[in-house]
Amino acid sequence: MKVERLLGITMMLLSRRRVNAQTLADKFEVSHRTIYRDLETINAAGIPIVSFTGNDGGYEIMEQFRIDRQIVTLEDLQSILTALKGVQASLDDEEMDGLLTKIKALISRSEQNQLEESGETLIFDTNLLHGGGIKDRTILAQLRLASKNRTVVSFTYTSTEGIGEHREVEPIGLAWKGYAWYLYAYCRGRGDYRTFRLSRLSGLRVHLEHFANRGVRMEELDTRWGNRETGPAVELLLLFRPRLRVRVEEAFGPANVEVQEDGSLRVRASYPDNHWMYGMILSYGPDVRVLEPAFVADKIKRMGAQIASLYE
Repeated sequence: MKVERLLGITMMLLSRRRVNAQTLADKFEVSHRTIYRDLETINAAGIPIVSFTGNDGGYEIMEQFRIDRQIVTLEDLQSILTALKGVQASLDDEEMDGLLTKIKALISRSEQNQLEESGETLIFDTNLLHGGGIKDRTILAQLRLASKNRTVVSFTYTSTEGIGEHREVEPIGLAWKGYAWYLYAYCRGRGDYRTFRLSRLSGLRVHLEHFANRGVRMEELDTRWGNRETGPAVELLLLFRPRLRVRVEEAFGPANVEVQEDGSLRVRASYPDNHWMYGMILSYGPDVRVLEPAFVADKIKRMGAQIASLYE
């Protein structure tokens, strides 16, 4: 356990700029004294650790230090390659090609033959751009470059209700969420940060204007997933027919499904009050009933009547 902890501390220090003793103690569930001894052991093994005092104090490995590739196993490199290939399926740019080449260069000829003989055991593909992929890949590449260079972009953004609106934004980065790409950006028209689904962008234009860094990172914006763009949250109580048990458990999670005596399924869930939520409920057809809230049930009833009227 000590060897595993020492390796874990080393990798943590390599992957972060600076870590304090409290963070390390909490991570590995040991005392501060144990962490201090471990740091001394790592330092004695030839990995130079520097300590800093003050409010921003902590420990970090000297910037000049580089760890040998031998600490990364063939399985580790294979996992990295699998993830990179999946992202490359959508991005398809020279920068990603170069990164793949560098990772492959870390694998010896005999190891490459071993990988080819064993074959792929996992495929991760983010590419849903069947058909007109060239246009969408171009948008991805343009937005990545604009985010990197901090250049303003503008486009027409279409809401789920089909309403198009001109937006001028300061792009921060791209994120793959569930089954789609999203742009994280500061919207000048809204005066706040927003997420934009790339499939709803059209008329993208990259401006020459550069913007200053506002000091907000994508990790911080990620906590706002499903924010004002999607509407206020609604607490739903749904009742499904027994035959949908597998599908319902996959969609909502077994822990959120309450099986009734007659086999029907009660589910509590929270979703933004928008077009997507009603479409999701309607996708279950006559096999679901909205028990709460009443206004959602009424709207589903009206929408169902409107659908039926199309076939009269």
